[in-house]
Amino acid sequence: MSPPVQPVASDEKLPAAVDVVVIGAGIAGTTAAYELAKRKLSVALIEKGKVGGEQSSRNWGWVRQQHRDLRELPLAMRSLEIWRGLNQEIGAETGFRPTGLLYVTTRPADFAQWEAWTLKAREYQMHSRILSAAEAKEMTPGSVPAWIGGVHSPTDGRGEPSIASPAIAEAARRAGATIHQDCAARGLETSAGKVSGVITEKGTIRTQAVLLAGGAWSGLFCRRHGLRLAQASVKSTSFSTMEAPEVAKGGLSMPDVTIRRRLDGGYTVGLGGRGLLEISPQGLMHARQFWPTFKQRRWGLSFTIGRSFFDGPEALARWSFDGVSPFERHRTLDPGADPKLVQLGLTRLGEHYPALANLKVAHSWGGFIDSTPDGIPVISAVDTMPGLFLSTGYSGHGFGIGPGAGRLAADLVAGDPPIVDPAPFRYSRMIDGSDLGAPGMM
Repeated sequence: MSPPVQPVASDEKLPAAVDVVVIGAGIAGTTAAYELAKRKLSVALIEKGKVGGEQSSRNWGWVRQQHRDLRELPLAMRSLEIWRGLNQEIGAETGFRPTGLLYVTTRPADFAQWEAWTLKAREYQMHSRILSAAEAKEMTPGSVPAWIGGVHSPTDGRGEPSIASPAIAEAARRAGATIHQDCAARGLETSAGKVSGVITEKGTIRTQAVLLAGGAWSGLFCRRHGLRLAQASVKSTSFSTMEAPEVAKGGLSMPDVTIRRRLDGGYTVGLGGRGLLEISPQGLMHARQFWPTFKQRRWGLSFTIGRSFFDGPEALARWSFDGVSPFERHRTLDPGADPKLVQLGLTRLGEHYPALANLKVAHSWGGFIDSTPDGIPVISAVDTMPGLFLSTGYSGHGFGIGPGAGRLAADLVAGDPPIVDPAPFRYSRMIDGSDLGAPGMM
């Protein structure tokens, strides 16, 4: 069963023309729409399904700087600054709480990696605290394992994915944007090589600027216009529990399982590093670019040839702009949870914390994590198609850096000074033969 998402009403009338069309109403699209509308630009936010219906409501809800890829860390830090004031700014609840995040382990390799990252992160004025075995145990009262150490990031926090994107979308509307759900973008109109409009199933919107924030669907949309975007999706499983004893106020990462305290008193539970990779035409197309990442992270993956080979965002598809597109045939990617992973999560929780044994599952769900070869997003103009901008490929990091990513995307679209150096997120690195380097920490 997919997680319930706070509903958002759609605006009745599709505008004939706007300054910017944002395609995709997940966390990346809603935050960008909000930032653009605040600048008094006219914005239409269009979504093939429902606001926050896909990965933006299916993630763990961690808002972290800790263990970010260092290329992404400045954006994560600026995003956290925005999260801290966002509830008050928009006058609505996103679920954000500055509760800190805690990692503990029994694995020497984990601890060594955390120590190395923490030293490097200090160059960015990001200060986490490495924990001794005794300190890790003290911060996890009631836990059973003999932790060898841990790391604590007291300034990080948590948010509530089921309400955050809808709340931000409503803030964008109050700032002047319009919201259009069940309204798939079929493609772009161009004039003299530049974007001149967006063709939707409900009509065409004239515009000279489009931000594509389509998550796992972005690669398919780009291919329809002859643009290469190296993107692969991994199916993940998560679940939420009924109300449970509080063993952590924020996020807690333990071997094989993570938890995040929810506003309703339960936990969102994730299985770190584990997922299902469905062999697909898109995956085969970009296999060479993804090979270094695959070798590094294959331990937690299982493989299959499933629906993705023939249908969905990673299949080969052709469509005309005046006919039904794949985006209309799949309003919401809603894969089922893997029951074996749900059971693994429950088992590990009980092993680590007797107080969390025999928890009842409230909801369980699958999601598609859209990833890039280097594990950091594309937030960039597309130079070969003036007027098109991308905000996609968040590789499992999108919720936490969503507000900062929305600000950066809006800066680029509006031509304003960027909130951080946008160079690491440039689209051109995907196509110009750049050495993408090894993916950093996830």
